[in-house]
Amino acid sequence: MQDLPLAGLPKLMTGGQGDLLDIAVHPADKGPQVRVYMTMANGTEAENRTMLVRGTFDGKRVTGIVPLFTASPSKNGGEHFGSRIAWLADGTLLMSIGDGGNPPQRVGRMLARDQAQNLGSHNGSILRLTSEGKPVPGNPLASKPGALPEIWSYGHRNIQGLVVDAAGKQVFASEHGPRGGDEINRIEGGKNYGWPIQTFGLDYKTREPVGKPSVPGMVDPLVAWSPSPAPSGLAWYTGHAFPQWRGSLFSGSLAGMDVRRIAFDADGKVVKQEKLAIGKRVRDVRQGPDGHLYLLTDEDHSRILRVVPDKS
Repeated sequence: MQDLPLAGLPKLMTGGQGDLLDIAVHPADKGPQVRVYMTMANGTEAENRTMLVRGTFDGKRVTGIVPLFTASPSKNGGEHFGSRIAWLADGTLLMSIGDGGNPPQRVGRMLARDQAQNLGSHNGSILRLTSEGKPVPGNPLASKPGALPEIWSYGHRNIQGLVVDAAGKQVFASEHGPRGGDEINRIEGGKNYGWPIQTFGLDYKTREPVGKPSVPGMVDPLVAWSPSPAPSGLAWYTGHAFPQWRGSLFSGSLAGMDVRRIAFDADGKVVKQEKLAIGKRVRDVRQGPDGHLYLLTDEDHSRILRVVPDKS
């Protein structure tokens, strides 16, 4: 496979968890040229942040890359950039930002993880942006004193999966906890998802609880996993290859090396979970146009696997 350089890409920070992070095509573009949106870690080990850029794909390469949005404040180190992209039905873009890192990592005078409760910081939040990277007018927290206008939801640690259901009404996110406390959340604008005040996770060093499992005024997760499977990409299934799976959420798993199906009842409550063992770290899950599930493994030699019905 030929490597094609991305001309014009801002300075890419590749240390730790930093690198190119997510990619999505504008849903209104059908070709021959399409707008491609990418999230990336930008900067240096000493000063970095999550950035959204856009380029144009002509079927062969991406050109004309321009920065659209830069999260603030900057941080150092190579932990917790996020970042995932999802499109809402109204053509606005959701972008997740990680909290910045584990203790003793600090941003300014506070622990990095406490940025997730700071509405004056993008870190630890989901943003809602226009296709030009601007805050969407009427974002639910914009009227709060000191709140950044891009923030759509907050109290997030490090989201690794973000998907909108087929009707374009429900948003789901998979989120890494620390030692335990990985979560699946149904995301609503204006809500606080608790980190680090509300969590099932334990501190890496002390093994003491970071917060409480449930706190009034904060949203409880749909699913909380301990020990941590390290959830990754999400897919909302609507295909015909597996009719019994329609309306289910599928979450990849890095440490668990599996894919987890989360089934809902008519009221949107989780009623069942199943595991599909893969034996490899699963970085992403997508539904293909043929109705099958496609998995991206996260190994030295990454592979794309297709899940098909058992005909035996």
